[in-house]
Amino acid sequence: MRTATLGPAQRAESLAGMAERELDILVVGGGVVGAGTALDAVTRGLTTGIVEARDWASGTSSRSSKLIHGGLRYLEMLDFALVREALKERGLLLERIAPHLVRPVPFLYPLQHKGWERWYAGSGVALYDGMSMARGHGRGLPLHRHLSRRHALRVAPCLKKDALVGALQYYDAQMDDARFVATLVRTAVSYGAKAANRARVTGFLREGERVVGARVQDVEGGGEYEVRAKQVVNATGVWTDDTQAMVGERGQFHVRASKGIHLVVPKDRINSTTGLILRTEKSVLFVIPWGRHWIVGTTDTDWDLDKAHPAASSADIDYLLEHVNSVLAVPLGRDDVQGVYAGLRPLLAGESDATSKLSREHTVAHPVPGLVVVAGGKYTTYRVMAKDAVDEAVHGLDMRVADCVTEEIQLYGAEGYRALWNARARIAADTGLHVVRVEHLLNRYGSAALEILALITENPALGAPLQAADDYLRAEIAYAASHEGARHLDDVLTRRTRISIETFDRGTLSALDAAELMAPVLGWDKDQMEREVQHYEKRVEAERESQRQPDDLTADAARLGAPDIVPL
Repeated sequence: MRTATLGPAQRAESLAGMAERELDILVVGGGVVGAGTALDAVTRGLTTGIVEARDWASGTSSRSSKLIHGGLRYLEMLDFALVREALKERGLLLERIAPHLVRPVPFLYPLQHKGWERWYAGSGVALYDGMSMARGHGRGLPLHRHLSRRHALRVAPCLKKDALVGALQYYDAQMDDARFVATLVRTAVSYGAKAANRARVTGFLREGERVVGARVQDVEGGGEYEVRAKQVVNATGVWTDDTQAMVGERGQFHVRASKGIHLVVPKDRINSTTGLILRTEKSVLFVIPWGRHWIVGTTDTDWDLDKAHPAASSADIDYLLEHVNSVLAVPLGRDDVQGVYAGLRPLLAGESDATSKLSREHTVAHPVPGLVVVAGGKYTTYRVMAKDAVDEAVHGLDMRVADCVTEEIQLYGAEGYRALWNARARIAADTGLHVVRVEHLLNRYGSAALEILALITENPALGAPLQAADDYLRAEIAYAASHEGARHLDDVLTRRTRISIETFDRGTLSALDAAELMAPVLGWDKDQMEREVQHYEKRVEAERESQRQPDDLTADAARLGAPDIVPL
């Protein structure tokens, strides 16, 4: 297995290296599309750099429904091309690219009308399965099945008896979206890409009309670098228009932000062995298995306020509770909600009807020489978006460049994962960890779990659970800072782990223990540790306060009451 470390030393070397010599490709934006673009470019043999203003996946790519899916509802819109493309990507991710990070998840669709609905919905799900199998990438998932009401209630006893007359059950897939992005970046680095988070682009370098690089500010250290590149790829999602404005050119399309919120509730609050998919008057509502929890979401509302920290209002939370409770025999209340998170979808919006219809499709443009823009799309098709972006950038390179190979590239930790999974009982016996702990590590890191087990061997104290967050080992916190690019406490509690949404205290009781584990890796003194903990506590309180507010405007103002970053 190749090594890939996103530690403090690697970050410093990457920033310096990007400024030393011209790159072939500089990617701006560290979400799933940007990370995928960096991996695509570097595996074609191009010298590649990627910078992210905040943390990897800190925007949309850590706040999704955490599904890898074909988009069953797009069949109803007759968007067969999008569904076909997404189903192919789902299969590649499950079977080849990231079997350690992407896994099957069942969903139950309750039927509320006899006769026609079973035929109508059943035809759609059968087509969904058929399209998946036709592409040769559906073998990793069971086929759908029709259930009677009695059978459906055995599978999902949580449902009201009068909420269904029968049901369909089908399979999609899920992943931890933020962990997936960090793994993409690590994989790109393992092939030679230079990567730096907390590195903000403040402007583009120009030679006449041509973009020839970017000015990059080290948000942590305060220095500024001129990074020259033959092609720059703008992959900044909902910030696309803001980044384009730095060039001073009118964009060929615009990106509109749509807010979606999710609730996280304990597993025992909903008695079901399967996820649920429910229709609402506007879209669909998912109840998604998530370890010892459920994720309930999502909403779909316009958002034109702060993009960095979209806020969930009290009205958003009530909307989800009202809709999920319409089918639950034992309703959920506010006290059942452990965590809440809000994310923004980057939807394409143009000045013509044709452009506005693009919606969840993506587009790539070359607005000025030297600058490629990629926007729109959905998480599942990130690899296709990345390929299209690099294909477009290649047109501006005066050299022969290999075709995309990312269909064949396994993400870091995939190699050897299945063999280690088969040996998990032996690994548990050898390490003294419970087999459930070993399974947890393998499902989060794949074969890179061996690196964490090595840390525990060196320091057995790291084999204990983190304070007030028993699902995670202390070694995972140290590893997040030393190997996964975490720079701040917020990065670890919110993205490298999901403690911020999986505990009722939202990570405040774990904050000090986590900070003490990160401190020696990142060189924090006691004062910096205290600032990290205080910043995190203020962030949690600001989020709680925003969730008490009646609407978006007041929720946004409350969330912005906490500072954005802790300077080192």
